[in-house]
This record gives sequence, C-alpha cells and structure tokens, in this order.
Amino acid sequence: MEHTNEMSIEFDSRSCNEGFARVAVAAFLTQLNPTLEEVADVKTAVSEAITNAIIHGYENQVHKIRIECKIAGHELYLTVIDKGKGIEDVRQAMEPLFTTRPEWNRSGMGFAFMEAFMDEVVVVSEPGCGTEVHMKKTVGNRNHEFMD
Repeated sequence: MEHTNEMSIEFDSRSCNEGFARVAVAAFLTQLNPTLEEVADVKTAVSEAITNAIIHGYENQVHKIRIECKIAGHELYLTVIDKGKGIEDVRQAMEPLFTTRPEWNRSGMGFAFMEAFMDEVVVVSEPGCGTEVHMKKTVGNRNHEFMD
C-alpha cells in the first residue's frame, strides 16, 4: 500500500501571509527529501496562487484562503482554494501576460509560472463562488521515509 500524508491550513488573505504559506508548504514537502530547486519551484507556485487569490479573487479584501497538501509516493498534490469572485474565462486567464488589473503593473504571468514550476496545473473556477488551483509535482526518486 502506498504511503500518503496530508495537511491543510487556512489563513487570512493578507499579503503578509504569503510567506507563511510558502514556508508551511515547503516544511511539509521536506519529508520527500526534495532538492533546493524542487523546494524553490513549489514555493514559487504557492506564492503565485496565493497572490492571485488575494488580488483577483478577493480584490484585497480579507477573507480565507485554504491550502490542502497531499503526498502520495513521490508526488505532491497541492490545492489553493479561495471563495472569492471566481474567474469568468479560465482559459483566457491562463494565457501568459493576460491580466484583469493592468493598472497594477502586474505581469499577468502567475499561471504561466505555476505551469513552469509544477508538473500539472488545473484551475477550476465558478464566477461568484471562488477558485481552486490544483497543482502536482513529482519530487525526486530518492528513497525517503515517512516520520511516524
């Protein structure tokens, strides 16, 4: 039977919590004995997803963001969930350089960065109900032990 481990955290959609979210996910990931590059990739993807939730999902209002992580074998499954305004056209939103906030001098590269640093990215969103960003990354193939 394949070993799995899960964790979830929920926090306010404040930009000061973005660093907390990055570190929490990185700490959970350490059980897979990742390389520094793998940790950096995951932290970058988490940052982009959290920033999108804060700026676009909640439009800088304070609500809750939830992160769910699961490790199965060598795979990290990561979901960032907000209950914000949702995305009208997910395909368009995932286009590089597309942004709904050009006046904020954002690059519109959030989803492109997530796709570059993770093995899979799937965005599920419903206008008025929120967004879920599902990401997956295979971390090394070195032997690791779960700490019980």
